[in-house]
Amino acid sequence: MKIFSGWSLIRGYTLLVYLWMFTPIVAVVLLSFNPQQFGSFPMDGFSLKWYGKLLHNPTILTAFKNSLVLGSLTAVFATAIGIPAAMAFVRYDFWGKEGLNTLLLAPIMIPEVVLGVALLLFIRWLEQPKSFLLLLIGHVVLTLPYVLLVVQARLVGIRREYEEAALSLGANPFQTFMEITFPLLAPAVFAGMLFAFTISFDDVTATLFWATARNQTVPVQIFGMLRNSISPEINALGAVMIVLTVSLPLAAGYLSRKFARGN
Repeated sequence: MKIFSGWSLIRGYTLLVYLWMFTPIVAVVLLSFNPQQFGSFPMDGFSLKWYGKLLHNPTILTAFKNSLVLGSLTAVFATAIGIPAAMAFVRYDFWGKEGLNTLLLAPIMIPEVVLGVALLLFIRWLEQPKSFLLLLIGHVVLTLPYVLLVVQARLVGIRREYEEAALSLGANPFQTFMEITFPLLAPAVFAGMLFAFTISFDDVTATLFWATARNQTVPVQIFGMLRNSISPEINALGAVMIVLTVSLPLAAGYLSRKFARGN
């Protein structure tokens, strides 16, 4: 009876934690369909007018464009760096391997505020102005560990015998990678790209230090809107961000589980 009572308390406490975390998110999504200027429950009706206003807000559209371009480029560059780095760490032994691997994975363990300030101070020390290139470099540094971990985890499960068989049949290393390794690695690569895009698209803490007035992203725009005033458009914009930032990691997780099951 005591064990049952203890587990019941744990389940009840867990349920309360989830309610505390997700109730505000549900409220934001519901209020995005509220036709009134000021949100209240129960709502007076159902309307999509705040989503329509988003489509006619040039500032929001520019921020979305910046976020999409930045997230896409971040995913491409982080993946382009992560694949050969993972190959080197898993398939080869060289001096400084563990130290370099730890260095590339370090951003995942450092608070984003510290990372943002550190990179900003380094750029200031180099006497370089903030730019889109700085923002892209910062996001690549921020997302590279996730790509590296996902690709490494998959690469460990690919038997080296497949690559050795291709080499023994006359294929060169590049052909072996393209015809054998990469097809087996592709689901993990795609999942890593989705993770990198999502993290870049949703980041606000570090981006506040790196972005310029011309390179505002959607999370930074939401932060600025909340500081100035409370507008119903924020609820609609927040709902869009919630859908994107939840669906993409779920898709990446689905690909990873599917690959792990051998499908």
